Amino acid sequence: MQGQDWVGRAGELFEAAMFGGDASAPERSDDVLDAVEAPLSLARGKVMHVRFLEDREENSQELVLFERAVELYERLGDASGQADALFWVGCWHQVVKGDGAAGRPYFERSYALAQSVDDRRTMSYAIRHLGFADKDAGLFDRARERLTESVTLRREIGFRAGEAAGLVALAYFAAETGDPSAASRHLDEAETVAESCGAKAVSGWIEQARTHIRP
Repeated sequence: MQGQDWVGRAGELFEAAMFGGDASAPERSDDVLDAVEAPLSLARGKVMHVRFLEDREENSQELVLFERAVELYERLGDASGQADALFWVGCWHQVVKGDGAAGRPYFERSYALAQSVDDRRTMSYAIRHLGFADKDAGLFDRARERLTESVTLRREIGFRAGEAAGLVALAYFAAETGDPSAASRHLDEAETVAESCGAKAVSGWIEQARTHIRP
């Protein structure tokens, strides 16, 4: 059902309660409106996050929106939506606040929920950021495994732009752990993938990475 249809359905239920005396209609309206609000809250939070990445100006409303989405998706019994929202709560802690340890439990819950419904796209996000948290904690072998798993998951589902981004992350990781030749190979592969899907932003990341990573 499209967003407009959900709103129309809520209007019908209101009239059923208001004029038809249907005592069950308000409760059913809650479910309909939750189904509208959950993805809207998540989408607004994601837009705020992109703006943060551009201007680095924190907006606390971003976290409020993500937490609201978690609550609504849980109420709706939508594990995939809840997993996605949990990831973004973790991302707020890790990326916006710079606190990977605070983000870790959200990534772990996100990954487990996404795995339970085979949502490999969300799994790829959650495991990627768990890899970042492991790297920051000095757990390099586990970080490499998780960053690699993220790329593998994205490759399996044809998420080409995400695959390219994951390869850039692996390149930085390889360089930071003393393997510049592997870093260069990852960037070459990332460039090919990014060009194949028109991921211009990722191509910019690759160009920037090449200025910092020398074979």
